[in-house]
Amino acid sequence: MKSIALLLVLTTVFSISAQTNPEIAKSAIKVEMLFPKGKTKALILSYDDGRTEDRQLVQLMNKYHLVGTFHLNSNKLGNATYLNKEEIKDLFNGHEVSVHSANHPNLPDISKIDVTYEILEDRKELERLVGYPVRGMAYPFGNTNDAVIEAINGLGIEYARTVGDSYNFEIPKDFLRWHPTIHQFAKAYWEPQQPEKDKKELAQFYKTIDDFMNAQELAVLDIWGHSWELGDDQKKWDETEKFFKLLANNSNIYYAKQIDLVDYINAFRNLKFSVDKSIVNNTSAIIVYVKINTKLFIIPAGAKMSLTY
Repeated sequence: MKSIALLLVLTTVFSISAQTNPEIAKSAIKVEMLFPKGKTKALILSYDDGRTEDRQLVQLMNKYHLVGTFHLNSNKLGNATYLNKEEIKDLFNGHEVSVHSANHPNLPDISKIDVTYEILEDRKELERLVGYPVRGMAYPFGNTNDAVIEAINGLGIEYARTVGDSYNFEIPKDFLRWHPTIHQFAKAYWEPQQPEKDKKELAQFYKTIDDFMNAQELAVLDIWGHSWELGDDQKKWDETEKFFKLLANNSNIYYAKQIDLVDYINAFRNLKFSVDKSIVNNTSAIIVYVKINTKLFIIPAGAKMSLTY
């Protein structure tokens, strides 16, 4: 009985101590990332190949002040149905140009040396065309494996997107295995003359957008596709404009180039906190927004600051 009584006393003392000693509680405080300007949602629009239909797609994005990431095959530029090299810099001004390999092979089927060639040659030529470091990519056909990822490590590629739809809004844990949320229109129009299937897939696509817009947690919506899938079908272009309108001009959305989102997430992950979370050091060149105990903190680039909450 004495043992039980002593245990009860010690438990009570510890509970009171935990409530009155803030140093004990602070170890469990959660620091939550917010997107730039304190936003809770981020949108990525990601398109592959560099076909001539990109001209119309970029024009539509610009109309609604949206930002795109475009993954290009540099050795195909100038061929029939592809963009010309001379137009790349101006066309994608304000958007991101990214690697898609020089020739669009299935990377798991070729040697590590050839993977290295495909990535570096594409990256080098795209950098020559746009005049800035190109640091991301999308896998041709969306295919990758451990050997491909091992080959691209050290080539200056900081994210690489697959085509494996996740149907969620989570931030990828591994940027070189970046699974997008959903294909444009989901799988509608993948098979000819399938109106019922198209209707079902479009419903899924718009439900995903609606879920994103109503998400209470931090959310990234990553829509991918190809402009050539739209072709000269006005119905598909109208559908594209419809979902662009739904997503445009929303004060809660961070409209992001994919590489900018990577840089921002890395800046958050590299924040240096003191043990008691009363001091933080932002070693990056990016302003970072965080939430602690429901309170918003803006941590300036390159700054050390005290936190009171």
